[in-house]
Amino acid sequence: MNKLLLCKCSDTWRDWAPLVLRVALGSVFAWHGYDKIFTTGLPGVSGFLGSLGIPLPEVMAYILAYGELIGGIFLIAGFLTHWVAKFDVIVAVVAFSTVHMSKGFSVAGGGYEYIMLIFAAAVSLLITGAGKYSLDAMWFNKNKDSN
Repeated sequence: MNKLLLCKCSDTWRDWAPLVLRVALGSVFAWHGYDKIFTTGLPGVSGFLGSLGIPLPEVMAYILAYGELIGGIFLIAGFLTHWVAKFDVIVAVVAFSTVHMSKGFSVAGGGYEYIMLIFAAAVSLLITGAGKYSLDAMWFNKNKDSN
């Protein structure tokens, strides 16, 4: 029983955790950016941001959409992870406070449970870094174990 409770899987798989989190979060952000650019369209995004009272909605639509698309791709690759995670944290905080908070917890009603997970994942990557299997570790000689 003691062996079961004291699993050593974290010793074996520790280096994979940031990779899994980066790919998942990066995929979500890349898809949302792609959707904003090629499906909704930047004028639609700008109109939505304007309706929320976001200043300079035309400029912010470009920053948001292309930041999500390019940042998502960068996260998947583990490139500039710290900075992309900072951007993602800001996006999550703004989305939480302007759209989701007033709708309660449940994502089914437009609530904040999903954006809360996005925020948590971005904060985790901001703190831990890209990890061993990343371009950050390879190109910038960052500590490959903890970045």
